[in-house]
Amino acid sequence: MSQQPQLRTVVVLAAGEGKRMKSALPKVLHPLLGRTLVGHVLSAAEPLAADRTVVVVGHGADQVRAHLAEIAPQATPVLQAEQLGTGHAVRIALDAVPEISGTVVVINGDVPLLRPETVGAFVEAHERGAAAATVLAAEVPDPTGLGRVLRDVDGRLQQIVEQRDATPAQREIREINAGIYAFDAVRLRAALGKLSTDNDQGEEYLTDVFGLLGSAGEPVAVHVAADHVETLGCNDRVELAALRRLLRDRVNEAWMRTGVSLLDPDTTWIDVTVALDRDVVVDQNTQLRGSTVVGAGALVGPDVTLVDTVVGPDASVVRSHAVGAEVGTGASVGPYAYLRPAARLAEKAKVGTFVEVKNSEIGTGSKVPHLTYVGDATIGEQSNIGAATVFVNYDGVNKHRTVIGSHARTGADNMFVAPVAVGDGAYTAAGSVIDHDVPAGALGVGRARQRNIEGWVVKRRSGTAAAEAAERARRAAEGVAASGSVESEGDALHGDAKPVSHAVGTGDTATE
Repeated sequence: MSQQPQLRTVVVLAAGEGKRMKSALPKVLHPLLGRTLVGHVLSAAEPLAADRTVVVVGHGADQVRAHLAEIAPQATPVLQAEQLGTGHAVRIALDAVPEISGTVVVINGDVPLLRPETVGAFVEAHERGAAAATVLAAEVPDPTGLGRVLRDVDGRLQQIVEQRDATPAQREIREINAGIYAFDAVRLRAALGKLSTDNDQGEEYLTDVFGLLGSAGEPVAVHVAADHVETLGCNDRVELAALRRLLRDRVNEAWMRTGVSLLDPDTTWIDVTVALDRDVVVDQNTQLRGSTVVGAGALVGPDVTLVDTVVGPDASVVRSHAVGAEVGTGASVGPYAYLRPAARLAEKAKVGTFVEVKNSEIGTGSKVPHLTYVGDATIGEQSNIGAATVFVNYDGVNKHRTVIGSHARTGADNMFVAPVAVGDGAYTAAGSVIDHDVPAGALGVGRARQRNIEGWVVKRRSGTAAAEAAERARRAAEGVAASGSVESEGDALHGDAKPVSHAVGTGDTATE
């Protein structure tokens, strides 16, 4: 007969204040490459397929509960109103789920580098050895501040001693308690009722369970982690920054081994929730955050931040910032562009220098090359938006939408006052305010005729450098006229009789 799978309960200790963090944010909610500290712990425990997950909350309980509802709605938060030690916290957790049996796995909520593989191997070793309790240990270079694992002459676990309660000789031991435990549920519950507060901190230590069980002849065990770095926790922001760097290096190395090129790994920060395809190139000073996905062959960076953004294959994003955007296959963004939520670029579209796009679709092959705001708009295929264009989408109360058709050409310095539509193949003249629809194939002109007031500067700005320059030009012109020069046919064009193409030209500076 096949053996029935062991029932498992995970208890995460997340009630501590984290005083040394000096923060209004609960310690376990501090972020680290895409997840909070407690989020990383829950992720590491997920492959255990626990029947029940209990998170003990205390300081900032409402904030932690709200976070758990987002990231782990299946977890049960249990309040430890008064922090009386780890043993007390686990007892409260078990009281909330009195029916549990099998294996209870207890994990501190501040060990974000813990790998799922390490947790799985640890729990399997505990269950395979039929131990009453097993502690995960690690050999560390500097054990200061950590609990020590004491063994007898035969290497068996004797006791776990906290730093404050350790003798000078015990403090020399470099094998430490990683704050991760596995227990038989029935024997754990019985031992928790016998804990005392006779220690330096006056708290119920969960680690005292090992001494109680060992004294009663119950088998207790130690499982040593292969890499002590995984067991590192943090107590202040300096240690948190160190963990962040370690996790960055781990994540970056893993991506490079899958076929991603990171040109400067030390300045590349990739959240653990990001997905990259093969042959992606990430240049220096780049941050990829949240649910960002980058397709095969795409170039991202330098100086790029992408948050919850999808970049298609063979696209490029250079010196730009994007949040909640989509960049299509072969499209290009930047430099110095800003894609806001719901900015969607189709295949081979272009958003160029100093362009901001929000809640807009830019069609296949269309270009918005420079100095433009596109808000609440739809742009068709193969259209070109002139420089210094503003899609005027807000009337002070409501947002309105602009539609630009396919193969349209809009002039430089246009204002599109929404709601308005420009038809397929239409043009708009440079400097126009377009507040009425432009039919397909038409030229929209929305500007006043130029009027020159002769002599205005000399009369109204007398004594300025401009007035003096104007006087010199006037005298020079009079001298030319007195010499009998004949006005050329080309000079006549500078009067009111301007060529039609100049008078209504689109001023399309957006072509490449």
